[in-house]
Amino acid sequence: MKLLIDFFPIFLFFAAFKIWGIYIATAVAIAATVVQIGYLHYKHGKVEPMQWLSLGVIVLFGGATLLSHSDTFIKWKPTVLYWLMGGALLVGQLFFRKNLLKSLMGAQMDLPESAWRTMNWSWTGFFAVMGVLNLWVAYNFDTDTWVTFKLFGGMGLMLVFVLAQALYLSRYMKDTDDTKGPQA
Repeated sequence: MKLLIDFFPIFLFFAAFKIWGIYIATAVAIAATVVQIGYLHYKHGKVEPMQWLSLGVIVLFGGATLLSHSDTFIKWKPTVLYWLMGGALLVGQLFFRKNLLKSLMGAQMDLPESAWRTMNWSWTGFFAVMGVLNLWVAYNFDTDTWVTFKLFGGMGLMLVFVLAQALYLSRYMKDTDDTKGPQA
């Protein structure tokens, strides 16, 4: 359910683009993100900082797209978001000696420091590459291709990366099966 809520604005942006074009789709994405944040605040009483950041970026870049009638701004939005997320991980690690992934996920996973460091650097690199890839698609293909890449390419690459992370982390996961063998 959380995944559906997280991707709600992207799905609506895609559908609205296919029906009405980039400017209506941009307005729909802004409205959908506002609704998403409102729902999360109502349902959970709080909204994660990354979700607030996402709202700010879509309002800023989406608003610039609508005001200027230039799709350049909305095409930059994913890159800015990727680079802000990767930059936060990088700054946390280099300047504050704090692994933000461990801070966010440490309660769910017990990993050695080396694994947390590897995860932090791999996510930092992934976000950097995704930002560059988004710009490459945005500037080398038409808007329709970019929108399709944003939904399917971006989500597909994220899924592949998360699966690769899961495979890497599987070596550190403890078996929680308490059985001692076949039951008689």
